[in-house]
Amino acid sequence: MTAPVNEIGYAHAYPGNNWWTADEEPTPELRWPESVAVYDAMRSQDSQVGSVLRAVTYPLRRTPWRIDPAGARDEVVQLIAEDLGLPVAGRNPEPTPRTRDRFSWPEHLRLALLMLPFGHMFFEQVYRIDGQGRARLRKLAERMPRTIEKVDVAADGGLISITQYSAKTGDRARPIPVDRLVAYVLEREGGNWLGRSVLRSCYKNWLIKDRLLRVQAQTIERNGMGVPLYTGAENEADLTKGAQMAQAWRAGQSAGSAIPYGAKMELLGVTGELPDADKPIRYHDEQIARAVLAHFLNLGTQTGSWALGTTFADFFTLSLQTLAQQVADVATQHIVEDLVDLNFGEDEPAPRVVFDEIGSRQAATAQALKMLADAGILLPDRSLEEAARQAYGLPPKDYPRPTPAPPSQEDPDA
Repeated sequence: MTAPVNEIGYAHAYPGNNWWTADEEPTPELRWPESVAVYDAMRSQDSQVGSVLRAVTYPLRRTPWRIDPAGARDEVVQLIAEDLGLPVAGRNPEPTPRTRDRFSWPEHLRLALLMLPFGHMFFEQVYRIDGQGRARLRKLAERMPRTIEKVDVAADGGLISITQYSAKTGDRARPIPVDRLVAYVLEREGGNWLGRSVLRSCYKNWLIKDRLLRVQAQTIERNGMGVPLYTGAENEADLTKGAQMAQAWRAGQSAGSAIPYGAKMELLGVTGELPDADKPIRYHDEQIARAVLAHFLNLGTQTGSWALGTTFADFFTLSLQTLAQQVADVATQHIVEDLVDLNFGEDEPAPRVVFDEIGSRQAATAQALKMLADAGILLPDRSLEEAARQAYGLPPKDYPRPTPAPPSQEDPDA
């Protein structure tokens, strides 16, 4: 049997063209690029959507990120740690270089997580050459979703390049090739390098909720004061002035009116019950939170026990771990390994980007370490102590400094 080295099938039916020519999205406004504006409006205008996105992104931005040597040489690990501005796992923190005109991992992570509402986020690699002739990471320039005009995909589903709108480059568009890109894509399938927004599954709920809020506001506005009704006098044939008076009625300190003798002006409320939009609005808020497994955000508006909230939070924490792992994998493959390839060659082992456990698993780790140490399975040493200090935000250990040798007391006349 001969090992296959070439593909027979395909993952993308239109090589060299935009993948969305075969997009089967049934909702017209959610077909790219129109979807970018829709998702931007959702995250900007709805409090529940904004809360959901912050619940997902803030824990990932708050947890410590580190460089795991993973068997790489100290020289390689040191270069990666300096360029990314991250500490090395299991080692005492070293003074970090100035951040001016340098790459910032916290800022990059904040922008990378825009893949959640938009489904994708691209960055272009920009380097500087130092005095030793090495390529050092200067920045990962964000290429915002609104600026992307085209995404070229190969038949095997691999990314070829992206092209931005030619507002800056003039009439001739300049594609950015894949070897200069870092692409964060959420739930990519086949050649879909624009991903799927985390808000896609709750778009229907957001749309209905938005309409319900408008109806609720109109209901209060029209019926909170009552509807003015003008009744003309017995011999009043022309009701034009009376209708204008009723339509111009407004509440306020100086509000008032004068009517002819025999006419009547009154405010009428609605007979019967007004439709209650509060319950359906609350229902759609709950569905929006469920889209990202953030069920615990709904516990303030519905019945629920502490145990139930803890269970919801545990599921949510696991989803955050998965998302953080995706970010770490992309950063390792397309930031760290590219730096290592440029400076040390493609055969050089590369370190990895890692993150501390998020949420409730942290306490379980501490308890597990204690049990293993008490059982004699795990013996504390310097590396384990430094790693534990890092994981729990403790200051590094002060090791005793060597005592300098006393000055020489030799006789100058000897």
